[in-house]
Amino acid sequence: MVRPADRAKRPERVSVWLEGGSSRGGAAARGGAGRGGDQPSGLDRERITAAVVRVLDAEGLAGFSMRRLAAELNVTAMSVYWYVDTKDDLLELALDAVFGELALPGAESEEDWRERLRGLAVGYRALVVRHPWVSTLIGSFLNIGPCSMAFSDRVRRVIRDSGMPAHGRTGAVSAVIRFVYGFGTIEGHQDFAFALALLIAGIEAMVARG
Repeated sequence: MVRPADRAKRPERVSVWLEGGSSRGGAAARGGAGRGGDQPSGLDRERITAAVVRVLDAEGLAGFSMRRLAAELNVTAMSVYWYVDTKDDLLELALDAVFGELALPGAESEEDWRERLRGLAVGYRALVVRHPWVSTLIGSFLNIGPCSMAFSDRVRRVIRDSGMPAHGRTGAVSAVIRFVYGFGTIEGHQDFAFALALLIAGIEAMVARG
């Protein structure tokens, strides 16, 4: 049994995206050597991350383990640790990788903001439905990988281009992301298109009110 005092002594986990070069996983991620430069051949973080996504899609979070991942890669479990430090690192990498599947409008797109927002919302919902494990991980990690941040940036740009006053943009971005996240976890139980139209109409109304 873990005593509260012991739990308090444990250092908080650092996101894999904030580790920098302090770990062997950080070095290997950038193509550098692991311990002594003898990392296992045929492996890299991209290949490992793709395998993590496949295992999570097939087995779910409950069925994911380092042993199962190693079997997918046809390597030993220890081989994976040349590229990451923990299982949570792998989950963070997989979470950001699937956000890379989203088709994002260009940073300076001239398409109407409503159409851009609709495209982002539909794509995000499809992502959560396609990868059911994503919804749990979004609430567990900082979700600050490059692909996730690119998505968030596009949503912010859309809200800015809608004419929303600066003081309301953070709330509007949060409303959009949480709205889509919620609908992604209840696939087939609601009219998403109608609800999205209501959300967009609500943003338009708030912009009109200034």
